[in-house]
Amino acid sequence: MRESKLWAWHIVSAVVILVLLGLHMATMHLGAILSFIGLGSTDPVAAEHVFARSRQAAYMVGYIILLGSGLFHGLYGLRSIIFELSIPKGLKKTAGSLCVIFGIGLFVYGSYVAVMLSKGVQQ
Repeated sequence: MRESKLWAWHIVSAVVILVLLGLHMATMHLGAILSFIGLGSTDPVAAEHVFARSRQAAYMVGYIILLGSGLFHGLYGLRSIIFELSIPKGLKKTAGSLCVIFGIGLFVYGSYVAVMLSKGVQQ
């Protein structure tokens, strides 16, 4: 039952990634296309444009959701691959725990960075 729920969340995270990366691609590339008619930015990755987007609450929330979805999707996939190997149960449990710890650490750090960027803190 637990694996079924984790697998369902894995699929949900894939859909979230698909939607948010689609929005990301539209934001990055549609602006360059629209710049030909006087709308949008010709250089969406310029520092001033990146920091301007980062200060918007919607982008911060989107970055954090994308971060969480990407980490869960990738680390659950890695965990699933490891569990398919012929290794002892204790080693599988250790690998699963390491994926959780690593994922939480990366999520906390990435969320911290997104929040700091939204506040306008630059180094």
